[in-house]
Amino acid sequence: MRKRMNKAFTLVEILIVVVILGILAAIVVPQFTNATEDAQQGNLRAQIKSLQNQIELFKARTNSYPDLVANGWDPLTDPDGDPATQDGYIKADPKNPAAPTLEQSLITAGLAGAAGFGWHYDLATGTLGACYYDETADRLTPGVP
Repeated sequence: MRKRMNKAFTLVEILIVVVILGILAAIVVPQFTNATEDAQQGNLRAQIKSLQNQIELFKARTNSYPDLVANGWDPLTDPDGDPATQDGYIKADPKNPAAPTLEQSLITAGLAGAAGFGWHYDLATGTLGACYYDETADRLTPGVP
């Protein structure tokens, strides 16, 4: 008489596979998190560079930096004050994705580290930066400008 053998995985084999998958997940998931943050930082760097170029273009044409703190983004989006014309340096108020939702387009005076707004701007030098972003360390600092 022949013995019938069941071909199946044992509980120990299944546990070993689950442990291996858990270890792989623990290694891979943080890599995706870092990739998202790296993409946000790259986006913010490119946005700052583009805006800084438009500020310099404004200065080249008007011989002064735009007063973004007093006037918001209007000097760059609508420099002639006529909403019917489409001759701005930028199409719309830029948003800082690292800032709180209601403050993404707001501007405050000062240098890096200005609290509570999407952007910080130094009128004397025309330097624009993003709050909640540490330019020196090149990293986002959500919630901590």
